[in-house]
Amino acid sequence: DGFLAALEKDAKERAKRRKRNERLANTLKEKGNDAFRKGDYDTAIQRYTEGLEKLKDKQELYTNRAQAYLKTHEYEKAIGDCEWALKCSEKCIKAYFLMGKAHLALKHYSESRQCYQKILEIDPQKESLFKDCINEVNLEEKRMKEEDRAMKEFLSGKLAALSVKELLQKLDRPDQNIFFYAGGIKALTGAVKDCTEQTLFRTNNGFSIINDNEVVRRGFCAERKHIAEVDLSVSLLLLWQAVCAGNEENQRLLLTHPDVNAQLSKLLASGILEIQKETLALIMLYSENENGRRLLVRHQDLSRWLQILVMFVKNTDARASSAMNILADLTQEEKFKTQCRVMFSTGVLPVFTQLLTSAKMVNQAALAQCISIMGNLCADTVIRMQMADCKECWQACIKLVDEYFDVNTHKYQECLFAVLGLMMNLLLESNAIIQCFAVDISGRCMSLLGDKDGRIVTRAIGVLSRVLPASSLAVEAVVKEGVVKKMIKFLKAGGQITSNYAIKTLSICTRSNRQAQEEVVKSDKRFSVLLKLLDSENEIIVGNAAFCLGQCLVVPGASTSLLNSNVVMTLLKHAGGDATRTSVQENAAIALGKLCVAEPRHIVQLRELNGMAILNSSMKYVHSI
Repeated sequence: DGFLAALEKDAKERAKRRKRNERLANTLKEKGNDAFRKGDYDTAIQRYTEGLEKLKDKQELYTNRAQAYLKTHEYEKAIGDCEWALKCSEKCIKAYFLMGKAHLALKHYSESRQCYQKILEIDPQKESLFKDCINEVNLEEKRMKEEDRAMKEFLSGKLAALSVKELLQKLDRPDQNIFFYAGGIKALTGAVKDCTEQTLFRTNNGFSIINDNEVVRRGFCAERKHIAEVDLSVSLLLLWQAVCAGNEENQRLLLTHPDVNAQLSKLLASGILEIQKETLALIMLYSENENGRRLLVRHQDLSRWLQILVMFVKNTDARASSAMNILADLTQEEKFKTQCRVMFSTGVLPVFTQLLTSAKMVNQAALAQCISIMGNLCADTVIRMQMADCKECWQACIKLVDEYFDVNTHKYQECLFAVLGLMMNLLLESNAIIQCFAVDISGRCMSLLGDKDGRIVTRAIGVLSRVLPASSLAVEAVVKEGVVKKMIKFLKAGGQITSNYAIKTLSICTRSNRQAQEEVVKSDKRFSVLLKLLDSENEIIVGNAAFCLGQCLVVPGASTSLLNSNVVMTLLKHAGGDATRTSVQENAAIALGKLCVAEPRHIVQLRELNGMAILNSSMKYVHSI
């Protein structure tokens, strides 16, 4: 008993001592974190070490100290601390992340990749982090190989390699005139033929041409450039294209250069054809690949870029298509869309609206691409709301549709196709402005239903399917214009996308318009089209077909016309639970209930199919509508 009592006492003392040490360790950890935030890494390491003396199995102290060791370039010590952290917690993602960084700094590329692979194994949700880390390793390994190869070629006396270094040395001469430097930069551009010369340009401080040379810097950064400064700037842009093409490390270094970073948007907006052309070409080197786009998003303030690039649609030369290609690439990045929100309503929308209004006079091929890009940007809810709330934007879209009937060229046709797609995206919103324009929009779409281009017809029906719910007046107007017969015609022709929009349009019209209900019964004899749609594999089509059928069964004689069909079995199948969408089950159940209420003879077949229970459950829907 005395021995057990002693053990218990000892355990309590150890627990008490651990609790005290844990408090001290946490205090030291916070002091270390504070020093780390201030950039005092040596003090941070000291505090974390003191904390570990109090509590040797505290994982956070090891990983925090490892992070500080990375800052002081003590990579082996960082790896050691990460290994200790993993002994404390074998699934510590931070330990593997920091150890991967340390191995990368030591050029242990395989080991670095293994660390990042472990992160993905522990948490598959970290795939984005894993890809970024692996990409960093790949780029660093590639950079080192390029620099090793370049140095070997330089030491072997390869003429092109020697030429790059000699030209950079000549450009390093101070106090020469601007023509000397422009000529030297052009010669240097000609000497950069492949990856070796690109690498030697980098390793010999080629990117310091601007900051080390006041004449070059002043000419490049001048707000109003004279002819010689324009020539110098174009020469620099061509040089950077040569040294950055396919070279990720050079792309990174150029974009992080303060002067280049600050000047890119100014060069784009300069209005000088040669400068704009070469600036666009340089930016395209970045935008056409994922790594380059990430560099742009990370290091550039792109909030004004959308406005600047959209304005190029006014140009009739290749600058317009180059600008649109860059924008199309950038819209793949979610962070770009987020940055675009900042100046969208005040800067971008007025310019875009003006372009739509002037569609006859601008570069129509580029305008069509621009409209499609704006449609893609509508995937961002904030941007879509801003556009949908813009009265002038809707007016410009309607004007473009109106002008199509006068122009009707292939290029204008592409603009119309794009603007219908944009309108479809904007109609995902619901507001008073859309309600105000619903009659006008639906009227234009009705006029397009006879177009020879099937793509335009499909989108016109798509716009109808989304704008009609906003206005009963619009529904009334299109029904009077014969929308029911036209939709039945398109449904008979088939086509998955067109059918989807057409049956949706019919379901909206028949929901509240008696004339539409009667015309469906009249146009679709014995509901042959709707019955066929009920067998579709697309449940959205099935749900809308069932809804439309249910609405039309209030027309006298409609239910009787279905007596010798398989409608009961079809509706029972959908109402009974085969459909994965509950709305399909509900619409089918409602249609089944209405069918049997309007024509009791359908109940006989329902009993034969043992479907009375489903009918009884559907009656609550029938009575509630």
